[in-house]
Amino acid sequence: MAHSHDHSDCAAEGSSARRLSVTLGLAATYMVAEAAGGWWTGSLALLADASHMLSDVLALSLALMAIGVARRSAVPHPHGAHRFELVAAFAQGFLLLGIAGSIAFEAWERAGTPAEVLGGPMLAIATGGLVVNGIGLVLLHGGRDESLSLRGAWLHVVSDALGSVGAMLAGLAVWQWGWLWADPLASALIAVLVGRSAAVLVRDTGHAWAAIPSAPENA
Repeated sequence: MAHSHDHSDCAAEGSSARRLSVTLGLAATYMVAEAAGGWWTGSLALLADASHMLSDVLALSLALMAIGVARRSAVPHPHGAHRFELVAAFAQGFLLLGIAGSIAFEAWERAGTPAEVLGGPMLAIATGGLVVNGIGLVLLHGGRDESLSLRGAWLHVVSDALGSVGAMLAGLAVWQWGWLWADPLASALIAVLVGRSAAVLVRDTGHAWAAIPSAPENA
């Protein structure tokens, strides 16, 4: 029975790793495309969304690392591997907080003097970002309850998908009505989404850490 249970755990970890790997590849590829598109169109919202997608890439990488450590752990009661997973989740949360602050600062700087933005291409690129995030959400949805790192990665993709929607609306506003202020506004909203994801992840990780039983003194 124990052997069957271990085999099931390994199968679940393998499935999670495959989902994470595919999502990581998609996110990394489109992150570069979105950053280039933000530079080309002059859109701060696209650059902000690319930065958010960078946080997705790092979150997915940390989640894959946590699964790898759990697989290699030889400890019968794997609190060590679980603690590593929680540290990785903490790192994701604080990384998000830093990105949120950076985006908010840039949006504030640009709000006073909105720059020219190519609205049509901005809308198209942001739509592509939403498609990529949607694929990632489908891939990660089934495994988000398997581990905190996987849930953290899923939360990153959720907030990034919402950020892509904001960038799409801003692109539409610039393209159709010339509302240049929509670009820094969308960037500020993305910063709020990033910060909220960070707060939720850090809170849940802290609760999980507190729930880990202390190691016996003779261990």
